[in-house]
Amino acid sequence: MAPRILVLASGSGTLLQALLDSPLGQFIVAVGSDRGDAGALVRAANRGVAIFTVDPASFPARTDWDSAILDAVAEYDPDLVVSAGFMRILAPEFVAEFSGRIINTHPALLPSFPGAHAVRDALAAGVTETGCTVHYLDDGVDTGPIIAQVPVAIMPGDDESTLHERIKVAERTLLISVITELIGAIDE
Repeated sequence: MAPRILVLASGSGTLLQALLDSPLGQFIVAVGSDRGDAGALVRAANRGVAIFTVDPASFPARTDWDSAILDAVAEYDPDLVVSAGFMRILAPEFVAEFSGRIINTHPALLPSFPGAHAVRDALAAGVTETGCTVHYLDDGVDTGPIIAQVPVAIMPGDDESTLHERIKVAERTLLISVITELIGAIDE
């Protein structure tokens, strides 16, 4: 049976596009977002992939959103959930439901520079190297077990934008590689 991949994304969807353009694209059953204007949704819809939005502003309490995103994802019965630029912390109940089947990308070499400003933080720290990480999601912020990492040098004159673009290139390749290995294990 073919593996079922569901992608969560909040932004423009460049990581998603890399997946859609790879052989993995055939296994993506849905793309979900917390923002109705996310470019990732347009990219998925253009490929005929099911899309859904669970906007936190539509719910009176955070716990209501937590339940709704869990229900929306569970409806697709995914073998693997990929958080690819999804800028929301998922509730412990969500993480428990998909434990061992949910991965996240991060634009730094974890455990260094966790959180939403990893690229800026690496530049501010004055390090000469950062990179990208794919890790299993857990209840912490960027604390789950690391699956794979790729270093990216910080070049003289780099700013947040130039460095982040180079990290994204490495991140796309790394994510495809990791998912290819993981779905091979799922399909066995």
